[in-house]
Amino acid sequence: MMWALVLLPLFGAALTWLVPDNRRRAWVLPVVSLAHLAITATLIAEAPAASPGGWILLDALGKLVLAGNSILFTVCSLYAVGYLAYRLKRPNRVLCASLLVCLSATSLVAISHHLGLLWIALEATTLTMAPLIYFNHNARSIEATWKYLLICSVGIAIALLGLFFLAYSTIVAKQEVTLLLPTLIGNAAALHPGWRHAAFIFLLVGFGSKMGLAPLHTWKPDAYGEAPGLVGALLAGGLVNCALLALLRVYQIAVASTEGALFQQVLLVMGLVSMAFAAVFMARQSDFKRMLAYSSVEHVGIITVALGLGKGALFAGLLHMINNSLTKGVLFLSCGNIHRAYNSKSTQFVRGAIRRTPWSGALFMAAFLAITGSPPFAPFVSEFLIVSSAFGQGNHVTGALFLLFLALIFIGMASTVLPVVLGEVPKDLERTRYRDAFPTVFPPLILMGIVLVLGVWIPEPLRVLLHDAAALLGGEA
Repeated sequence: MMWALVLLPLFGAALTWLVPDNRRRAWVLPVVSLAHLAITATLIAEAPAASPGGWILLDALGKLVLAGNSILFTVCSLYAVGYLAYRLKRPNRVLCASLLVCLSATSLVAISHHLGLLWIALEATTLTMAPLIYFNHNARSIEATWKYLLICSVGIAIALLGLFFLAYSTIVAKQEVTLLLPTLIGNAAALHPGWRHAAFIFLLVGFGSKMGLAPLHTWKPDAYGEAPGLVGALLAGGLVNCALLALLRVYQIAVASTEGALFQQVLLVMGLVSMAFAAVFMARQSDFKRMLAYSSVEHVGIITVALGLGKGALFAGLLHMINNSLTKGVLFLSCGNIHRAYNSKSTQFVRGAIRRTPWSGALFMAAFLAITGSPPFAPFVSEFLIVSSAFGQGNHVTGALFLLFLALIFIGMASTVLPVVLGEVPKDLERTRYRDAFPTVFPPLILMGIVLVLGVWIPEPLRVLLHDAAALLGGEA
């Protein structure tokens, strides 16, 4: 049944290619995604045994990423129906097919227990996202697409070298040559130290560039800024989680070896550097979609800091992965609506969104409060747990820097969001077709509701799954 997660979206992609009508084609997306979500729920409730050879297995980490991506994609596919109805003049065959192929690839990332297969699936996500970023077919979008492809492909190529080094370390150590995750974890301490160390460096750089960790984040502002809001939501909330899962697989091997402490220290530094970069570049952003790119850099930094702290912070880091994914969905979908209403992303022209698009403006404002760690939203809980863990471990410098960067980022982001939402509507505003409507407002509203619920109550099945996933990383029970 696990293969259905991969094959069903591929079948849907073929179907979208055959449907001749732009409006009807979009409806394939929610039908397939809802079926995918149902299969995901079934597998999470009772995961089947590993495939013959052990290449395919759905463990707790995979379940978290699969669930988050499936929920986000389902909501985005519902939004896509309303969004594409406003853009019927632009062909959407490539968009719809690429979205479903991307869902297939992200599902394969979640269930892969062979690092070679995982690498192939991750590269597939990179390639299928390129035509989505280029959807607007203008000079800026093609520049963003090339930058995205170049940097991410170089990163993935570096990760491939890391996998070669990891495989070669088994040869030098006179072990069975394999990239199966359980075998590598079990024999991690016996791998050749030099080649193992080189593998960890290359894998961290490679997967870190795909995640957008600073200073490997330079593709994000252009890609997030030029892609449709629908695509930005999947980039920031879905693709980042796939790259993070790949890094978590490396983390599992590192913790099982003798280099776990060093690997965590490097992650801690990279996480804080990412937060620092976001704090600097988020200030005075005149493009509110590019601002969200730096917010993404911040939050992958927050998760990486949690991984670097280890122990109890691992639970909080995994919870933040889910919280960030859902909240980014609200931010990108609502800001996509605002972009359509104003036909601009510049804060010079986009003012008073709460008056022109009341629902989208309110959602954008609420999501801003959530993503900056304001109670009672879910990111506040995970960020509070990470800070508490830092101070609880006696790592006061990390805790203090963490809080400082959060404060600076809040101020920088507020300086952009508040005028966009609460400012005065320009008198010479260009008239556009878009107005808030149920098809484009209800999907982000669903996500916002989930973010609010998770801020006051974490369901017991999710709590158990988070603890199981943290245990796989060496976290405290």
